[in-house]
Amino acid sequence: MDEIRQKYQAIIAKINPKEKRELVRKIEGQSLDSNFWKDPKMASEKMKEMADYSSELSKIESLKKTIDEGNEVLARQIISDFENYLFFGDEFDKHNAILSIHSGQGGVEAMDWVNMLFRMYSRFIEKKGWKFEIIEQTPGEEAGLKSITIKVRGSFSYGTLKHEAGVHRLVRLSPFNANNLRQTSFALVEAIPEIEKNEKVNISEDDIEWEFYRASSHGGQNVQKVSSAVRLKHKPTGIIVTAQAERSQGQNRENALAILRGKLWLKELEERKAQEKELKGGHKTPGWGNQIRSYVLHPYKMVKDLRTNFETSKVDEVMDGELDQFISEELKLLS
Repeated sequence: MDEIRQKYQAIIAKINPKEKRELVRKIEGQSLDSNFWKDPKMASEKMKEMADYSSELSKIESLKKTIDEGNEVLARQIISDFENYLFFGDEFDKHNAILSIHSGQGGVEAMDWVNMLFRMYSRFIEKKGWKFEIIEQTPGEEAGLKSITIKVRGSFSYGTLKHEAGVHRLVRLSPFNANNLRQTSFALVEAIPEIEKNEKVNISEDDIEWEFYRASSHGGQNVQKVSSAVRLKHKPTGIIVTAQAERSQGQNRENALAILRGKLWLKELEERKAQEKELKGGHKTPGWGNQIRSYVLHPYKMVKDLRTNFETSKVDEVMDGELDQFISEELKLLS
């Protein structure tokens, strides 16, 4: 129990329950003011913030109780959960995530692979109790998706999903090949945080080139009568963003700007990291060459993470959204 008590003290120092209690009391006080509810979005975010702090405090109290009772097994489980949680200390880790999946080499097979990954992440999001909405999707010519972008709403969704960014490789017998040959396909997963206006990322309207066009309706059937879809180009960086899932041009505009803010922040972060790595010696550019995970369905079944070397033969479970172990191993590697 001595080791458990030491870890408990380290968690207390990191979380600072006294400060969290003061923040809860502060938000509770603000919520009693009628003006607080005049801005529903701000009020909702504040109440969610208070709920997160209250949850942390409740877990701390539960951990203390299990230690006092000498329940070593339960105490270790709670500490393990806390340690994973405490890994999410980077800027914007608490934020919602914007997740994109793009097809790579493999033609129709790769587009089907994008669809499979989208299903996998949809199930993962569902298991986490999060929600998502589609911002943009481009269907494949014969099957699957060329690309899809979703906004994921949930506590620490960016801190969790950012570790999924990179190239995912699939090896299987192709259902699109008459000879049923083995096929290798690739898809690129991108994850950026949803960043609100005035949150350290400033965008000048003069730097944006807008284009508005008509998008296919939900289900890809008729063409809408109004130009609700948007495409923007950020002239200084050349970044291009499209958003078309909403029927409102204004909402698609906001979604496109949210994606741009996330991409600009990530670009700045990667440039900063590149400079640091170059000073230490060597830098690996993010992109198609950086495989992070391999999914083999034939001649054997195996999913292996190439960063942590964690692997499992439970391919069906992984494709059904069981990703926690992969993410946990990645967090341990980074700790």
